[in-house]
Amino acid sequence: MATAEQVPTERKANPAKSFLTGGFGGICNVLSGHPLDTIKVRLQTMPRPAPGEQPLYRGTFDCAAKTIKNEGVRGLYKGMSAPLTGVAPIFAMCFAGYALGKRLQQRGEDARLTYSQIFVAGSFSGLFSTLIMAPGERIKVLLQTQQGQGGQRKYNGMIDCAGKLYKEGGLRSVFKGSCATMLRDLPANGLYFLVYEYIQDVVKARSETGQINTASTIFAGGAAGMAYWILGMPADVLKSRLQSAPEGTYKHGVRSVFKDLIVKDGPLALYRGVTPIMIRAFPANAACFFGIELANNFFNIVAPNF
Repeated sequence: MATAEQVPTERKANPAKSFLTGGFGGICNVLSGHPLDTIKVRLQTMPRPAPGEQPLYRGTFDCAAKTIKNEGVRGLYKGMSAPLTGVAPIFAMCFAGYALGKRLQQRGEDARLTYSQIFVAGSFSGLFSTLIMAPGERIKVLLQTQQGQGGQRKYNGMIDCAGKLYKEGGLRSVFKGSCATMLRDLPANGLYFLVYEYIQDVVKARSETGQINTASTIFAGGAAGMAYWILGMPADVLKSRLQSAPEGTYKHGVRSVFKDLIVKDGPLALYRGVTPIMIRAFPANAACFFGIELANNFFNIVAPNF
């Protein structure tokens, strides 16, 4: 039985295996959670109402209703091509980075990591995923918001959006918001993996067989997703506003976004869109970790030494 400060590991972390299983888990995450992600982004980036005017969206359900009314159900899935195309490498890199972060701290095949080391390994994974996630998030946000504020459709899908961004501002435009993405993912990823490992650890300690089960995986994954967004939501709001703003709006990047948001909208604006993202967080991340454990079981059967 592990102490409150230690996580048992049966085998030394395998980054290659985690790369493959993480990719599959990421696909499960996107397919189950994208509609609520679209609503979240639209709430975060809607224009400020003029004095006496009603806001564009009154909340989560109003945003969903207006999106479906104006654009059909497919409007909720706008921008999904970018994360779905990039999600396998994003989650693959994230989970591979997590496994590598653990492996670098382990001193043997049966080594145990403290929970603080688990947090560090999780934060380390954010460095890997940001390289792919930042441009994917930039494209996703633009596709999700281009018609949500009554504007004209500028981009005809992921490839067209990426091409126009590169033409307008080169790689710097494509990777706009990378620092904000990292600001979100380094601490939030650490908490994400910490919560998942802790809950699974408690289940193992109380189980007669010492093994995890499907129910614990679903609960631990969902709880980890909610913990991620509780910590990462403010940086995500800043990222969405920065990535959706026209060039030159925020001269000093995420610092300018933060100052503008606090002065004009107040601190609570840092959690704008929290309702749909918290509704989405549990099932999407439960699906992610369920997919990962499914993939792990598959590899244990077909390639037990992998």
